[in-house]
Amino acid sequence: MTHEEHHAAKTLGIGKAIAVLTSGGDAQGMNAAVRAVVRVGIFTGARVFFVHEGYQGLVDGGDNIREATWESVSMMLQLGGTVIGSARCKDFREREGRLRAAHNLVKRGITNLCVIGGDGSLTGADTFRSEWSDLLSDLQKAGKITAEEATKSSYLNIVGLVGSIDNDFCGTDMTIGTDSALHRIIEIVDAITTTAQSHQRTFVLEVMGRHCGYLALVTSLSCGADWVFIPECPPDDNWEEHLCRRLSETRTRGSRLNIIIVAEGAIDKTGKPISSEDIKNLVVKRLGYDTRVTVLGHVQRGGTPSAFDRILGSRMGVEAVMALLEGTPDTPACVVSLSGNQAVRLPLMECVQMTKDVTKAMNDRKFDEALKLRGRSFMNNWEVYKLLAHVRPPVSKGPSSIHTVAVMNVGAPAAGMNAAVRSTVRIGLIQGNRVLVVHDGFEGLAKGQIEEAGWSYVGGWTGQGGSKLGTKRTLPKKSFEQISANITKFNIQGLVIIGGFEAYTGGLELMEGRKLFDELCIPFVVIPATVSNNVPGSDFSVGTDTALNTICTTCDRIKQSAAGTKRRVFIIETMGGYCGYLATMAGLAAGADAAYIFEEPFTIRDLQANVEHLVHKMKTTVKRGLVLRNEKCNENYTTDFIFNLYSEEGKGIFDSRKNVLGHMQQGGSPTPFDRNFATKMGAKAMNWMSGKIKESYRNGRIFANTPDSGCVLGMRKRALVFQPVTELKEQTDFDHRIPKEQWWLKLRPILKILAKYEIDLDTSEHAHLEHISRKRSGEASV
Repeated sequence: MTHEEHHAAKTLGIGKAIAVLTSGGDAQGMNAAVRAVVRVGIFTGARVFFVHEGYQGLVDGGDNIREATWESVSMMLQLGGTVIGSARCKDFREREGRLRAAHNLVKRGITNLCVIGGDGSLTGADTFRSEWSDLLSDLQKAGKITAEEATKSSYLNIVGLVGSIDNDFCGTDMTIGTDSALHRIIEIVDAITTTAQSHQRTFVLEVMGRHCGYLALVTSLSCGADWVFIPECPPDDNWEEHLCRRLSETRTRGSRLNIIIVAEGAIDKTGKPISSEDIKNLVVKRLGYDTRVTVLGHVQRGGTPSAFDRILGSRMGVEAVMALLEGTPDTPACVVSLSGNQAVRLPLMECVQMTKDVTKAMNDRKFDEALKLRGRSFMNNWEVYKLLAHVRPPVSKGPSSIHTVAVMNVGAPAAGMNAAVRSTVRIGLIQGNRVLVVHDGFEGLAKGQIEEAGWSYVGGWTGQGGSKLGTKRTLPKKSFEQISANITKFNIQGLVIIGGFEAYTGGLELMEGRKLFDELCIPFVVIPATVSNNVPGSDFSVGTDTALNTICTTCDRIKQSAAGTKRRVFIIETMGGYCGYLATMAGLAAGADAAYIFEEPFTIRDLQANVEHLVHKMKTTVKRGLVLRNEKCNENYTTDFIFNLYSEEGKGIFDSRKNVLGHMQQGGSPTPFDRNFATKMGAKAMNWMSGKIKESYRNGRIFANTPDSGCVLGMRKRALVFQPVTELKEQTDFDHRIPKEQWWLKLRPILKILAKYEIDLDTSEHAHLEHISRKRSGEASV
C-alpha cells in the first residue's frame, strides 16, 4: 500500500453521494452499521443521506431522504433495532414504485446505495440496479429528469449488508443481529433453567429463525439441551420413542430438568410441521412430566446489540463504503460479510441464489444437501450437538481398550472454561476413555488433587462462569518430580490444558521436561481460555467475548451518565496485561474517543492531540468523551497520570472522571459465543487426543516425544488448527506475554476514523471480491 493510496481514501468520496437504508425485519447492530457508513462516508469526502422507513422512504422521497451529519449518528451504537426505521414495502415491488425511487435518487445526485437487510431486501436492490438505465431513459422521456442528470447518474452502485437475526444468508458466517438474538435467548434459557430445576419440569422453548435452524442449534449447544428440532435435519421416523427415552435417561442420571429447543420452522421427514405444543402433548402423554411451553417471539429482536454485533456492524459499514466508492459499472452488486475474522466481498446474486437453493433443497426433502449449503460452521455445530446429545454414554469396556485423559484449568479464571471442561469430559467418555479432572492447575497435578469424572459430574456446567475445577497460575517446572509420580500413579496418558498464557508456557516447560522425565512423554493440548486474548496460535480465546461484553455494558452506562451531565470525559482502565485487544475492541464497540494500548506506542504529543480533540468535541452537540486505557499500556503514563493531565488541560472546558474496571471483567455468565466456542474446542481437542494416544502407544505404554504431540488448538482466520507449542515460540514476545503479530491491530484505524480523527485509512486490509465456493465437507472446518 503506497503513501498515495493512503491519502486516496480521504478523497475517494469527493463529489459522490451515498444513501443508506435499513429494510425488512430489524436486527440489533443495524445502527452500528448505519453509523459507520455515515462517518466513513463523510471521512472520504462523500455526502451521505439517510433513507427513513426502508424502501418505502425511497419511493416516497421528500423528507424521508435527509442528509446525515457526523453528530446525527452519535449515541446510536448501543441502541437496538434501527433508528432510521424499516418497513415492508409493496410499492417498491412494482416497477412504478422503482421509477419514483430512481427519480428521488437522481434529483439528489445519489448513485451509491447501501442496503442493510435480509435476502428479500437485497434481491430487491439487485433488481433495481439491473433496471437502472431503463428507469432513467423512461424518466428522461417523461421529462422528469434532464439529459445532464441522466448522464451524471448513469449507473447505480449497490452494496448489501446482511442484517437478520436468523443467520440464514449463505456466504456469511454471521449476519448482523444473530449474536444479539442468541444473547436474548440464552438470558431466557438461563432464567428458565433455575425455575425448571426447582420443580423438576420439562421446558419446550420455541425460537425464531424462519426456515433456518441456526439460532435453535447454537442455543441447544450453548445450554446443553436434551433435544433440538431444526428444519434442516428432521428427526428420524421413530423420533417420539427416541425423544422420550432420551428425556427419561437424563432424569435417571440425576438431572432435575429437561430442555427441548424447537426452531419455528421445525418439520418432520415428510415436511409436516412439528410445533412446540405437539412436543409438549407427547411428553405429557407418554412420560407424564410437568411440561411447559415458552415461545420467545419478538424478544429475540430486541434489546441492546452485543459487542460482537457492534463490531461486526461497524466493520461491515466501513467495508461497504469502500466497496461502493471503488465500484465501477462492471462490478457486480456485492455483499460485504465476515468469514472467520476476515472481511470479504461476495457477489450478491450468488449468495441470494445459494440461499434460495437451501429452501429448494428443503422443499424437495434433500436435507443433506440443505445442510451442506448452510456451510461448514453450521455442519460442525450439528456434528458436535449430535455427539453430545444423542450418543448414549458407554458402559465401561474391558481395561485394555481404555485410555486415561486428564483435564485441567491453568491461569486466571475466564468465562467458558467450564463449558470446555464439560465437552472435553463428555466426548472423552463417549469415546470410551476414563476421564480425570485435576483441581487447581499444575499445583493440583503435583499434589494429586485428581478425581475421576463421570457423565453427570459436569452436568449444567455450560452456563456457569469462572472455573469450577479451580485454577492457578503456578507453572509445572519446579514440581516435575511430583507431577511425574502422579502421572504414573493415576496412569494419565494425555493432558487437556484449558487456560491462558501460563497454559501455553506450562506446555513449553512440559516439552523441555520430556528430556529428563519419561513420564512427561504424553500428548497434551492447550485450549486458549483467557479474557486477555494473548495466547499465541489463536485469534480468539475462550472468555474474551464475555469480558468484552462486560466492558461494553459498563461503558454504555458511563456514557449515559456523561451525556446527562455534559462536558465530561471518562477514562476507563481495562484488563488484558500487555495485550490491547480488550481496550481496542471495547473502544470500537462502545464508541470511544481513544484507546491507549501497549502495542501502539504513544507519546505526550499523542496525549496532547487527544486532549485537543476533546476540547474541540465539547463545542459540538456531543459534549462527552470516553477514553479507554489498557492496564499496562505504558508504565509512566498511568491511568492517574492521564486523568490528571486531562483534568488540568480540560479546566473550564470539561471535567474528567476515572474508572478502573478490575476483576468484574473475569466474572459473569459466559456469552453464547464463548459457550459455543468452548464446547467445539473441547470436542475437537478430545478427538485429537484419542488419535494421538493411539499413535503413541508402544509396547503396552504411551510414549510421545515428537513436537506435534504437544499442541495449542487455535482459531486461525477460518479454521481450528493444532500447532506444536515449540513452533509457536518464535511468534511469542515472552517479556510482554503476547504474540508478536496480532490480527486485530488492523482494526485500529477504524476506531480512530469513527472518533473523527484525520488519519490515513490504511485500506491494505482489502477485501477482494470472492466467489462462494460450494463448500465441500472435506475442507477443514471451524
